[in-house]
Amino acid sequence: MSQEIHLQTTPEEIAHSFDEAPPAADISNYAFEDWITFVIFWVMTACVFLQFFTRYVLNDSYAWTEEIATNCLIGVVFLGSVMCVRVSRHIQVDVLYHYLPRPLARGLAIFVDLVRIGFFAYACWLMWRYVEIVAHERMVTVDLPRNIVFYSVMAGFVLMLIRSIQVFIANQRRGYSVLEKPEEFQKVEG
Repeated sequence: MSQEIHLQTTPEEIAHSFDEAPPAADISNYAFEDWITFVIFWVMTACVFLQFFTRYVLNDSYAWTEEIATNCLIGVVFLGSVMCVRVSRHIQVDVLYHYLPRPLARGLAIFVDLVRIGFFAYACWLMWRYVEIVAHERMVTVDLPRNIVFYSVMAGFVLMLIRSIQVFIANQRRGYSVLEKPEEFQKVEG
């Protein structure tokens, strides 16, 4: 291992480092579902803050804020999972791929991609059947249809299915997946 060398930095050098222009923000990596998730997250945050404020400051809490925040959390989880599928960031174990021969590792990675596509297709079908059963339920504290939440979950599964197909196609074109070469995907981030 090489020894790190740390040089003394003067306060003037530190102060001048703030004169440099910050790097431009790059939002091109975000898709439409990320922005929808972002909005739902802030609606949830506002509901939680309102619940806290009315309960502890006004001593008279609004009951509807908890239900809306819970439903927003459901939307954030399932729509946020779409981003994880798109950028291959769900939990995965890739250590086995380093010890397998390349053709076997490639075959296993293709199998994993196909199983993921199959799982999301099945989840879409199950969610569709569930929505048909409970389509006419209403929320408890707010007179809104509960299927708003169910359809957001189903939309999340449909988008995860679409994104997993896109990831599979990209992996086929590239010739490897994040499981086989995780270091290649780290370069994109940093």
